[in-house]
Amino acid sequence: MSFRRVVRQSKFRHVFGQAVKTDQCYDDIRVSRVTWDSSFCAVNPKFVAIIVEASGGGAFLVLPLGKTGRIDKAYPTVCGHTGPVLDIDWCPHNDEVIASASEDCTVKVWQIPEQGLLSPLTEPVVSLEGHSKRVGIITWHPTARNVLLSAGCDNVVLIWNVGSGEELFRLDEMHPDLLYSAAWNRDGSLICTSCKDKALRIIDPRRGTIVQVKERAHDGARPMRSIFVSDGKVFTTGFSRMSERQLALWDPSNMEEPIAIQEMDSSNGVLLPFYDPDTNVVYLCGKGDSSIRYFEITAESPYVHFLNTFISKEPQRGMGFMSKRGLDVNKCEIARFYKLHERKCEPITMTVPRKSDLFQDDLYPDTAGPEPPLEAEDWVAGRDAPPLLISLRDGYVPTKQRDLKVTRKNVLSTPATTAGGGAKTGGPAHLSTGPAHPAPPTIQHPDDEKMSEIMDELRNLKLLVKTQGKRIAKLEEQLAQFEDGDV
Repeated sequence: MSFRRVVRQSKFRHVFGQAVKTDQCYDDIRVSRVTWDSSFCAVNPKFVAIIVEASGGGAFLVLPLGKTGRIDKAYPTVCGHTGPVLDIDWCPHNDEVIASASEDCTVKVWQIPEQGLLSPLTEPVVSLEGHSKRVGIITWHPTARNVLLSAGCDNVVLIWNVGSGEELFRLDEMHPDLLYSAAWNRDGSLICTSCKDKALRIIDPRRGTIVQVKERAHDGARPMRSIFVSDGKVFTTGFSRMSERQLALWDPSNMEEPIAIQEMDSSNGVLLPFYDPDTNVVYLCGKGDSSIRYFEITAESPYVHFLNTFISKEPQRGMGFMSKRGLDVNKCEIARFYKLHERKCEPITMTVPRKSDLFQDDLYPDTAGPEPPLEAEDWVAGRDAPPLLISLRDGYVPTKQRDLKVTRKNVLSTPATTAGGGAKTGGPAHLSTGPAHPAPPTIQHPDDEKMSEIMDELRNLKLLVKTQGKRIAKLEEQLAQFEDGDV
């Protein structure tokens, strides 16, 4: 006689979440109040970035992970946008490069100093201008160096080569209404988008074609989100006709009906999905909720299995999700979130309880490393490649990051164009492109190369002197006010 197994076996069934102690939080941060459904926070193994309130423009804070406690109000920010910042995303191939999207219709890419910000950063490495309305979504290509996707309220999706400042592809006739989300698949060959017209689209950006479309993925009028999971299926969150929050899993080979759909509750906060491709666990964080729900996605029915819920007292204004490279493998930590409150950022760890102190191979399969398998030119030419994997057995040890350099085409050999999108570079151009594939090689005298290096260094020193001069003048002014008794 066979007994049906009542409880499904899973090594993630007992995952539990725990908020860190108060002294390990980031306090006194004025989190942005802008009405936009993005996560407002981005994190990597070196820094946490948080969109903050700013007068006269947009700004975000970049803190080294170890700089916990109270953050001084005068702490320098990245403040080069003229409108509120709506989205930020760290480059997966360089932990010191971050992109930001803003209401000022631009996308800017920034190089953060290795030790963090010592003064306000106002000059981006490159400014990408191609949208006619505010830009609310940005996401880096997972496997090709310096390829960045942006989507704006002009219903246009643009794909950029950050290393040259060029617009690679423009998808401007596929979405009749506002885009809610855009995400790459595992090897970056496809993107999936969700739109205000309630349609879920799978798009080949290089061909400029829609591969699959589902007209009413969720019936509700509230925003939906979509992401790829590792086997090519698409996971969505949205609302039913009765305004109940839903999650669904779709097979791109047959989009008539979802292979799994679950109704959750009747809250009105948008569910932000965060997916771990190594463990196939998806975490759902609702804006305004005080909980994180997590589910395991499997190959057998019912495909989406509820695991547990982390519940806290305070509602979340946003959420950052740490990549696997930044986790503590010695504590069996499988995920870490950075929860934004009104005035602070609170890390939350997700741990699998294990008695053994040995490295847990089943929890930490090889994960995507920081080295990209492709250059932007390879991807544009039609090549695809899965991420290059690294082992976490001895913990992730970061390597020296290469500065990104924005290389321009020779304006004398190609006519300047004004139509479409373009880019402006500012400040010392240091974004790392790695081994680029240049056009025809030119013979350069060694003395010219040396002269170029000297000029670059001189430019950087001049910029540093200028920045420090402004800072000194500001401090002298404050000192004078104190001495005069004005403050």
